[in-house]
Amino acid sequence: MSNEDSTLGSKFTDPQIPTPNSPLPNPESRVPGPDPRFAELHPPLDAHAAAIEANRCLYCYDAPCTAACPTHIDVPRFIKKIATGNLRGSALTILSSNVLGLSCSRVCPVDVLCEGACVMVGDNHKPIEIGRLQRFAMDRFYERPDPRWTAAPPITHTEKVGCVGGGPASLACAAELRRRGYHVTVIDNRPQPGGLNTYGVAEYKLRPQDSLREVEMIRSLGVEFRQALVGDAVGLDDLEKEFALIFLGLGLGTMQRLGIPGESLHGVIDALRFIERYKTAPDFRVAGRVVVIGGGNTAIDAANAARRLGAEDVHIFYRRSEREMPAFRSEYDRSKVEGVTFHWLAQPLEIVGIEGRATAVRFQQTRRGAPDQNGRCAVIPVPGSHSDFACDMVIPAIGQERLTSLLENTREIAVKNGLVVVDRATGRTTNPRYFAGGDCVNGGREVVDAVADGKRAAIAMAAQIGG
Repeated sequence: MSNEDSTLGSKFTDPQIPTPNSPLPNPESRVPGPDPRFAELHPPLDAHAAAIEANRCLYCYDAPCTAACPTHIDVPRFIKKIATGNLRGSALTILSSNVLGLSCSRVCPVDVLCEGACVMVGDNHKPIEIGRLQRFAMDRFYERPDPRWTAAPPITHTEKVGCVGGGPASLACAAELRRRGYHVTVIDNRPQPGGLNTYGVAEYKLRPQDSLREVEMIRSLGVEFRQALVGDAVGLDDLEKEFALIFLGLGLGTMQRLGIPGESLHGVIDALRFIERYKTAPDFRVAGRVVVIGGGNTAIDAANAARRLGAEDVHIFYRRSEREMPAFRSEYDRSKVEGVTFHWLAQPLEIVGIEGRATAVRFQQTRRGAPDQNGRCAVIPVPGSHSDFACDMVIPAIGQERLTSLLENTREIAVKNGLVVVDRATGRTTNPRYFAGGDCVNGGREVVDAVADGKRAAIAMAAQIGG
């Protein structure tokens, strides 16, 4: 850990930095077109490269890649259709399993899912680029959507279903139910649906415009979208009067606070609000030195974005060791290429400020203690080891709060450790009128896991209504 002093003057002068409760702009207010600061990590394949890559596939009959995908996309089938020039058929194969196939092709950690399971890896060959091939097929689909898929099917059931939350789990649930003939309403408190796909995924992975393309496709199916805050403007009593069944895709709450002095200083912004801000405000800029506190994928997303937004240098501090960092190895390696510096075994004690603005973070060194029952080592502070690290901006990224206070002790919906308890095969809660999926159930996994939850719940809901 560096032992620099805290006298560095603040260089972060952008007035756009939000206070904890300041509203966020609508992502549609963004200047049209891609932001040149956020070149994509995995550029799209052209037709020639896609054909070559598709023809590398062995089209395995037992397809470990399909088994590794939480939505079980028939990977060999969609790739073979690319190889034969049937791009529409390829896209429809993907959509039949994963209605958010466009966003998942960009944000899925394919190295630990489908590509990580590719038989090529076992033979010490490069795995098939399944993610980029999926993107190729989905990009072509959205250039000319197939009306057989996007046209609204007739409503054949009188029962209505409500989906609370506008993220991937609710979108997948709504699309599946709508295609089965149900009237579905998605209720979300943000200006645009999409959840973290629209507001919280780093832009070099997924642009808001791409997330909203999927929202519009689902809207074209006849899904109704309503902006309201459930629990405030709309209560659960209101929902139960209107809907036969309710799906809870609540996601998680705000980022957890560090619980140290100085968190309210100007120049301190949590990682999710930081990502939301630059994705919705085209004039957002960063300068000087940035400190990110945390060791997960969101911390790395924020750090990489800060570099691309103009920070002179970016430092990630994590209270545990490099080996214990929860971020995916590929994300960690990529961040080092972006120019991010990592500091291990450093725990924040205080954010130091001058005249109301953050100027440094005071850290204390830690050491690894004895492992707990889960095998994770305790974090033990080293007395007398604190030092100040000068900076111009601080981005805490230590995980999200559990967002289930709406349900605790109400509606006979069981909540354990801040997460909704469900039957994993159906998504049904302990109250048969409520189903749930996504982060409020799994604690914060991948977009594709949320899609799988939403689809699984929709099938069970349709079966329950149908008797």
